[in-house]
Amino acid sequence: MAEQSKKIDKSTIIEKPPKEFQHPQESLLRKKAIPTIYCPGCGIGTTINAFLEAISKYCQIPHDQLFVVSGIGCTGRASGYVNLDGFHAIHGRAIPFASGVEIAKPPMKPVIISGDGDLFSIGLGHLAHAARRNIDMTVICVNNAIYGLTGGQDAPTTPVGAKSRTTPYGKISFPFNLSHIAIANGATFCARYTVYEYIQLSKAIARGMNHQGFSFIEVISNCHVNFGRRNNLGDAVAMRQMFKKARKRMNEEDIGLDYHKTDIIFEAGKGFTRIPTGIFLEERDEPEEFSERIIDAYEFKK
Repeated sequence: MAEQSKKIDKSTIIEKPPKEFQHPQESLLRKKAIPTIYCPGCGIGTTINAFLEAISKYCQIPHDQLFVVSGIGCTGRASGYVNLDGFHAIHGRAIPFASGVEIAKPPMKPVIISGDGDLFSIGLGHLAHAARRNIDMTVICVNNAIYGLTGGQDAPTTPVGAKSRTTPYGKISFPFNLSHIAIANGATFCARYTVYEYIQLSKAIARGMNHQGFSFIEVISNCHVNFGRRNNLGDAVAMRQMFKKARKRMNEEDIGLDYHKTDIIFEAGKGFTRIPTGIFLEERDEPEEFSERIIDAYEFKK
């Protein structure tokens, strides 16, 4: 009986689906790893698809020069589902692993796809130093304001007043503004979009990847099971409708030097009421990134 319970239910899987039922990015997915662990309607699936859309339609980098790295958590499973070279790192260590890849082999473009808990809790120090060095990598951070995989504990991004498994009466400490942190530590490209803004998100990912230097894309995502349910925000569709109403488009001119203008506002009982989105920073002079400085400093052959 125990052995039978371990078997994956494949009763709903179509072995050879008709062409009209096939995933549009099927060649970029590891079909043997599917079905995924994600809950139906999870924003992580939308983010992965936006990434695949970016590299197939808008990005100028050949697929054999892309390297996908992820850490621990729900989003950390992304590298296992994407059919590109990659690595599933341990908790908080996706960025140092990706840094080693880029420095050892500069033509490669590392893309980190991980969550707010992995990148901004145990991994925060690594992100800060990669940003200040301006290492040529793209970090896609799925921010769902909760530790989803481990049962719904409060995360660095859980807003004040929000309920979680570890803050049943509402959180009292302030959350991180992830985009603010990335820019403050030296990121040369920074954008934020919600999973509702799928087309803008995929184009922003491509724009960040085409950028030479450290680029950071924050994705505001729904975890309707561990965050939405506890805060009475409804299902996946209801949370995305909430994102639609709360988003406020901003650009570099709107923000100026006051990055607190990009703060996300959450109201207990109402949910997210203000989510600034857009391209927050893009240094067009393309400052020299880290591996180029190493080559110049030590006179290595390019």
